Amino acid sequence: MIQLKQIKKSFGRHQVLKGIDLQVEKGQVVAILGPSGSGKTTLLRCINFLERPSDGEIEIGGITVQCKRPSKSDIHTLRKQSAMVFQQYNLFRHKTALENVMEGLVVVQKIPKEEARERSIALLKKVGLENKLDAYPSQLSGGQQQRVGIARALALNPKVILLDEPTSSLDPELVGEVLSVIRKIAKEGITMIIVTHEMAFAQDVASHIIFMDDGVVVEQGSPVELFNSPKEERTRQFLKRYTPDGVYSI
Repeated sequence: MIQLKQIKKSFGRHQVLKGIDLQVEKGQVVAILGPSGSGKTTLLRCINFLERPSDGEIEIGGITVQCKRPSKSDIHTLRKQSAMVFQQYNLFRHKTALENVMEGLVVVQKIPKEEARERSIALLKKVGLENKLDAYPSQLSGGQQQRVGIARALALNPKVILLDEPTSSLDPELVGEVLSVIRKIAKEGITMIIVTHEMAFAQDVASHIIFMDDGVVVEQGSPVELFNSPKEERTRQFLKRYTPDGVYSI
C-alpha cells in the first residue's frame, strides 16, 4: 500500500531524516510518536512532497517516485494519492465550511458543483457539522475548524490521510471532539498516518506505532508491544514520561 525506502532529508548541513524505511498496509492506522525535533512532521510532509526528500523512494497505491530527481508529473501524481490534515487547519478564510470542503472536488477533481455540494454536506454531517455549513472559519471554534479540515481531506477519497498533530493547536476542552472524529474514521478502515503527542489516543486507535528519535525509527510494533514491553532503552525513557491520563509531560 505505502512503502518508504531510505527516505533522507537535509536542511543545509542538518540531516533531519537519516534513511527511513516504512511500510503501511491498506486500512492500517499508524501513529508516529517521538520527542520534538525527532523528524516526525518532516517525514509526514515528505510523503506527499510538501517537503522534497533529499533521497529515497516513495510508493503509494502502486505509484512510485524516486525522490532524488522527481519530475513535476511524478510529484503531482503522488500527491493525488494522499490528503493532509494540518496543525493550523489551513482553511480558506473567505469561504464557508461547505465551500472549503467543496473546493478540492470542484477545482482539482473537476466534479460538477451540485455533486460536490452533496458529497461535502454528507462529509460535514459525518464530522458533526451539518449545522455549520454556511459558517466561516472565524465563526468556528478551533475544534470545528479542524473537523472541517478532516472532512476536506476525506472528500478527496485519498489512498491515505496524513494527520500532522491534529490537536496541537486546540484548547484542551476541544481536543476530545477532534479525536472522537478521527477514532470514528479509523473504524471505517481508512488508511491513516498520524503524528501525535496524544499517547492514550495513539494506544487506543493505532494498529501500529512508530517511535522516532533523531531522524531514525528507533522502534515499531503494535500498541501493546510498544507501550507494555518496549525493546529499546530510548523508547523506555520516552514512555516513562507518559502519564496515566494519556498526557506526555515535558
